[in-house]
Formats: sequence, C-alpha cells, structure tokens
Amino acid sequence: MSYHVAVDIGASSGRLILANYNESIEFTEVHRFKNGFSYRDGKERWDIQHLCQEVLNGLRKVKELGIDSCTVGIDTWAVDYVLLDEDGALLANPVAYRDSRTQGAIESYTESVSAKTIYEKTGIQFLEFNTLYQLYREEPALLSQADRLLFIPDYIAYFLTGKAVGEVSNVSSSQFLNLRSRDYDHELLVAANVPVTILPTLVESGTVVGPLKQSLSEQAIYPDCTVIAVATHDTASAVVGVPATENSKNWAYLSSGTWSLIGIETTTPINSEAARLANYTNEWGAYGTYRFLKNITGMWSIQEIARMTQYELTYAEMAEAASTVAPFQQFINLNDDRFTNPDNMIEAIRSYCRETNQVVPQTIGELVMAVYSNLALSYVYEIKRIETLSDQTIDTLHIVGGGSNVALLNQLTADLLNRKVIAGPGEGTAYGNILVQMIQQGHFEDVQAAREFLSAKIEVVEYLPQTQYDATILEQFTKEMEKI
Repeated sequence: MSYHVAVDIGASSGRLILANYNESIEFTEVHRFKNGFSYRDGKERWDIQHLCQEVLNGLRKVKELGIDSCTVGIDTWAVDYVLLDEDGALLANPVAYRDSRTQGAIESYTESVSAKTIYEKTGIQFLEFNTLYQLYREEPALLSQADRLLFIPDYIAYFLTGKAVGEVSNVSSSQFLNLRSRDYDHELLVAANVPVTILPTLVESGTVVGPLKQSLSEQAIYPDCTVIAVATHDTASAVVGVPATENSKNWAYLSSGTWSLIGIETTTPINSEAARLANYTNEWGAYGTYRFLKNITGMWSIQEIARMTQYELTYAEMAEAASTVAPFQQFINLNDDRFTNPDNMIEAIRSYCRETNQVVPQTIGELVMAVYSNLALSYVYEIKRIETLSDQTIDTLHIVGGGSNVALLNQLTADLLNRKVIAGPGEGTAYGNILVQMIQQGHFEDVQAAREFLSAKIEVVEYLPQTQYDATILEQFTKEMEKI
C-alpha cells in the first residue's frame, strides 16, 4: 500500500487530495482552503505565507489519519513568482497576474525583441501577464535585491524541503524558455533586465525534490514526506489526468476552471507563423510532451457574477436558472480586456451588449446563459482553429476540472461541436498530479499506462450531440471574435 498527496492550488481555492493505492485506488479530499489576491502595498498580491501554512495544515491532517509516509506533489497556476534574498527570505508577497502593472508591456518590450523572434524561440502565446513582461515591469530596486526567483509551486516545494528547482511545465509559461536549447533564453532575459543567475535549475516532471526539511520533520506532526516535482503547472497535471485510453487517437482536452485551456498533446511544438498569429502556445508538458493550446477565459465570469450577487444562488442553481433561457441571444468576446478584472462583472457584460447593440441580459439566468453560450462558442471556435493549425481532425473533446460538472455547458458544447464530449474527472488536475508521483514510484511504466488505469477506475459522463444549431451562429460569433 502506498500513499500520495496532491497539493492542488487554484486562483480561488486549494485542496489536498490523498490517494491510497493498493492495486485499486481511493481518492479522498483531506483539506480545502480559500485562496485569492488582494490589494496590498500598491499591487494585487497573493498571500504566499497563507498558502504554505494551509499546505502544512493539510499534511498534519494526513498524519492524523495514521499515515506515516507519503509522496507529495504540488501544482498551481503559472507565471507568478516570488523573489528571495541571499538568505532565502521572501522579499515581498508575489504580485498576482491580474495586477495592472503589465498593461502595455508587450508593446514596449517588443521594441527590443520582435514578437516573431520571441515566438520562434519560445512557442509561447503573448499574454500581458506572462512572467517575461512581469519581470520587465518589476521594481528595479526589488529585482536588484533578489538572489533567487522561484515560481509559486516551486516556492512551496522550497518551503517544505529547502531545495530550489524550477519544474519545466510551469517555467515554460514564463515565455523565456528556448524550445531548441531547452534552457533559459539569455537574449530575452537581457532585454527584460533579468540576470539569469537568479533563475532556478530546471528539472523535468517526476523529479524528486527531497524530504521535508529538518525544522518541519523534527516536529513529528507531519508524515515522512518525499516531495516530487510533478507537472507543477496545473494545466500540465490536468492533461496527465485526462482519462484517454489507447483507443482514443485524436482527442483534445479542455481544462475548465477559472481559465479554460483548450488544446492537444503533441510530441513536437507547433511554432509556425500561423500559430503565432492565432496566439497559440506550446507549453511544456510531462515526459517530453508539449501542450499546444489556447488560454482563454473560463469560469471567471460566472465566479464574478456569483460574487456580485452575494452568492444568493449556488453554481448549480445558477445553471438551473440559465437552463430556462434560450441560448445564443448575444455574442460576447469574453477575452476582451474589460472582463479581466472589472469592478462589476455584471455591468461589464451588460455594457458590452449595449455597445454592440445586442440583447442585454437582465436576470441571473440570462446572464449565466449569456456566459455559458459564449464559452461553448469559444470552445468550438478554438477546436476548429486547432484542427487547421495541427492538420488533424478532433474526434473527442475531454473536459476535466471543475467546469466539467456543468452539464448545461457540456451539452451546448457537444451540440455546437457535433462531436462527442467526455466530462470528468472534476479533480483531473489532482489526479494527474498523483499519477506523476505514482509513475515516479514505479507503479506505472508510463503515462499511457497510468491513463488506462485511471480510465478504468473513475466515472465520466459522455455527451453526444442532441440539438443541431444553425451554422450562422458560429459565423456570427467568429465575426465578434475577429474584431480584435
């Protein structure tokens, strides 16, 4: 019998999931906590100390279950980082990617290095919050004090073990890893005024980081933990956790959470000029793979509608209210900058509809259906582009993550796509995290064997097309998307 703990932290919450493996496998959530950024010291910031303490709280609960030893893997979102001084102390709480400091940074930075050159080197899509542009806008005084930079999951691993590494699936989203050398690109870093000496040693998914540091282990309130650098980018772990069997040849994935990350798994990057112009990314995955994907908005708008209405309805009740509303009454580009971090998401949606002379949603049901309709449209729009850019036909879309539980959205997507949609697992990221730990421990030969095992052990929901919508719906949405 072996035990494996996934520390899976997203933008709004975190959780520790325990896997008990003995030929079969059981998953148990042992701890859950809130996360979020707040405005402090002139920036939107994460409370990294809070996250580290919650990880310890969760590990203590694992010990209280009578578990004396386990492996631990950590995954989080990408691009954000911490800066440490020469003693390993935190210089400041990390700035959140939704902070406004990087507005206009791409335009300014690309005066030094062209967008075409950056994409040829990295294959990473252009997002203003990429680490490259965050560092470009970092406070010079703070950067000059930095002895080391660590990305969020690597910092938590460092907090637990005292060992500093940079796992490639997360680091690749920075937009300063070179596809050819598989190392840091000095030209890009010099243009951002970042010394390469502060960057961590790169490691692949499945690398052992180390045991708990002595100051933690000697307390005897935590299990004897071995920390493994899993696919530390939550999307990379989610892709590992896609229950695609060997019979599934041409599948795409959608990791559905605050963000929607939609793409395919490849063994070679697709960094063509067409891919650059479509702003697709080639983030590094586990075991030498690449995640050719598009990072688009996800459940963020729904989360903000819930917050603005003081959570008077559960998410399930919001979807139920939306199910009584006709879909596709308005076409909204939810990736418009106005929806990134508005003061009032509801008013932002209504304002967009007024400005574009469309039906203005009033009730919660109408607002939620407007969002779900346009999320489904955006998924189909991107699948069509993936097929063109990769020169392959997608047969099945696997949806994993929290958004896989929204039956209304899944069915809308299957109908519009006119393909099979397989939803689940909801905890795909945590499961993928655990599978990498188990591969490292020798329980599975490779990731395909791990996926086959997972597919046989979990329940998923299959959605087949039921309603045929007019093709002009996608055409109208495409026009809205291509205004920008």
